[in-house]
Amino acid sequence: MTSVTHNNVLTIWAVSDGRAGIESQVLGLAEAIARQAPADITTKHIRYARIFDRWPTPLKILPDAMLAGDSDRIAPPWPDIWIAAGRATLPHSLRMRHRSGGQTLVVQLQDPKLGYKDFDLIVAPEHDNLTFAHVLPLLGSTNRITPERLASEYAPWQAQIEALHAPRIAVLIGGRSKVYDISEARAEILAENIRTAVTEAKGSLLLSLSRRTPPSARAVFERVLSGLPGMVYTGDGPNPYFAFLHAADHVLVTEDSVNMATEAAGTGRPVHLLGMDRLRPSQKFDIFHKNLRMHGIARPFAGKLDSWSYIPLDETARAARHVLQVYAQKQGAAAHK
Repeated sequence: MTSVTHNNVLTIWAVSDGRAGIESQVLGLAEAIARQAPADITTKHIRYARIFDRWPTPLKILPDAMLAGDSDRIAPPWPDIWIAAGRATLPHSLRMRHRSGGQTLVVQLQDPKLGYKDFDLIVAPEHDNLTFAHVLPLLGSTNRITPERLASEYAPWQAQIEALHAPRIAVLIGGRSKVYDISEARAEILAENIRTAVTEAKGSLLLSLSRRTPPSARAVFERVLSGLPGMVYTGDGPNPYFAFLHAADHVLVTEDSVNMATEAAGTGRPVHLLGMDRLRPSQKFDIFHKNLRMHGIARPFAGKLDSWSYIPLDETARAARHVLQVYAQKQGAAAHK
């Protein structure tokens, strides 16, 4: 079965396990392509039955039969472009070129760690240090940040946020990962420093806590920062995350998240990196943070709200242009066969 393009409109599948951070990457790239060429985007979520979910990718030899009941089915007609991210997608991504008869352009985000030759293009953070010819390295990750999206997301919150005194300081708190954590003691230090900086600037706080923020750290941030003028999002109700980014004069973001730092970099505002408890060494994060500093985007938060400027980061648009170039080359090669 081959892919189908109707009236020169590309069909794109944005494939993930549905987790917000992963889905944002595949949708961000798909939407960026659609801004450059007519395209129809279909979101696909891949989830496996519980008995198979933790099986390593090489053992998922019949991935269609292993899907959970709430998973989207992966069946023809195949798309022109398959964009996927995350471990759950790999058993299908690795087979897509064969299943589509070579017609579908298979794009995998992040380092798949296996089967590199089975993808037409791998779009990975430059700190992954992949050196294959068909790898496009990016500073950070693809995302859905555009001026238009930020303005649209800001509109419902505009009156509430504009009532707050400038400068407005967005504080984005992550949580525990394989590399980082926020202990109660660390949260106390960060919260006190943030409180001092906002108070000295006579500004307002726009605080967003992640689902990954440990309960003990969450309690500290809420207690120490609750008296400041501003808004606090703890995960309940509509999410003002993009509105916070749009409104911010400064963005403070914990160093555990490539996605959050990259999204903050898309605003052109100073990005202050909040130090966390290090659980283990990570050359990848060290390189990522170093590259942010080298591009004039981010600096470690030292308790003061210094200002600087840079061209907003838009690696997603660059990746979209590259995908379309590779797709055109693939189509051209097929036409000459």
